[in-house]
Formats: sequence, C-alpha cells, structure tokens
Amino acid sequence: MEGRINRIKKQLHGQKYKLTPQREATVRVLLENEQDHLSAEDVYLLVKEKAPEIGLATVYRTLELLTELKIVDKINFGDGVARYDLRREGASHFHHHLVCVECGSVDEIQEDLLSEVEKVVERKWHFKVKDHRLTFHGICHRCLEKHEEESRLNKEKSYLQETEKV
Repeated sequence: MEGRINRIKKQLHGQKYKLTPQREATVRVLLENEQDHLSAEDVYLLVKEKAPEIGLATVYRTLELLTELKIVDKINFGDGVARYDLRREGASHFHHHLVCVECGSVDEIQEDLLSEVEKVVERKWHFKVKDHRLTFHGICHRCLEKHEEESRLNKEKSYLQETEKV
C-alpha cells in the first residue's frame, strides 16, 4: 500500500498538488476498500474514522481531484449514486463492470474487451477514443445458482407431492 501511496503522491506532485493528510486519508480508504464501489458519503464515513476533523466537502473535493487526475474513476450504475473506483496502475482504460439487477452486486472485468471496437470507431468515424466504460446489467452467477437450486427444490417438492397422491 505504501508504494501505491508514494506513486499517487508523485502523480499529484507532477500536477503541482500536494498529498495533504486529508487527501492521504481519502486515498488510504480507497486502497483499503479497493474491491468496493464506494460513494462519496461511504468514503467520508470511513475517512472520518481515521481523521475525525475532516469535512464532507474536503472528501468531495479530494475525490473530484483524484478523478480529474485519472487516479480514480467516477462511475454510476444507474442507481443515481456516484461511486468511486481506483484505476488500476498502468491501465490505459477504465475496467468493465457486471451489475446484478437482482442482488445489486458489482463484479469487475479487468481485461479490455473493446480494443477492436475502438479501432472501428476511430477508423469509421475518425474519432480518437481516449477512454471507455462498459457496464453489463443482468443476473450474476450467485443469483443464477440460487434460482437453479430453488427450481430443483421445487421440482423435488412437486414430485414428492405427486407420489404421495398415488
């Protein structure tokens, strides 16, 4: 974690910003919760545990700065809440997401699935792609497995009820 913080500090310095204690606390929370997709309020509540003096406005400003510098990506999964996701080091593009419409879980796809699509867009529409985001909405493997199990149990129950009638 310390190595990543030092690299983020260098990125900030390269853009004439400092890694203030408040910014560092925010970055640490994002690193500690890298698998989650935290809202600004979630980040604030977690940062407040580390730095009780920090204000919500400071967290918002820090998240916006980190987004502007492409350290963090601001995302929305269609629920009206902006969430923040650390960009993978060395990633030239934002990663993709699978959003379950049943349980609300969000899984990540790290591989870039759109490189060929980008080439088509650049060639056909003469449009230089700088970044892209792809979010799939559907039913996750956990919910599908749950449905399959429920279906199996219902079939067994129906079978038992039918055999009792005989």
